[in-house]
Amino acid sequence: MSVIRTDETRRTETPAGVMTTLASPAQGGAAQVMWRVEMPPGASGPLHAFDAEQVWTVLDGGATVERAGEPLALAAGDTIVLPADAARQVFADPVRGFTAIAAAPAGALAYSPGAALDVKPDCAMPAGDGRLAPAWLV
Repeated sequence: MSVIRTDETRRTETPAGVMTTLASPAQGGAAQVMWRVEMPPGASGPLHAFDAEQVWTVLDGGATVERAGEPLALAAGDTIVLPADAARQVFADPVRGFTAIAAAPAGALAYSPGAALDVKPDCAMPAGDGRLAPAWLV
């Protein structure tokens, strides 16, 4: 059993928001990764997919997740299960933004279903095949 203290969390700033790693293989040896997502009002992430399922629960604010051209509106208390290999794009509420807790299996990799993802070097590491290991999942 591991306890990860609040001062041991890792914060990664992306162009779309802040990801705070709460548990990961590098923090407590977790087989599941858990992180907090904070996106400011009006922010949006890139169109992307993961090779593993993710589960997100919105804690505050609201977001829209667009998947296969279908917008899914989320409010505080809502949980969304994002299947592996499903392209999605996340849009924060234009007035309130949102905060969520997310989880995925350790080792999950991100990729773009179209053009290569344009990410800051400190946000992700190349993992081969055009896939990336997001810093908050390591």
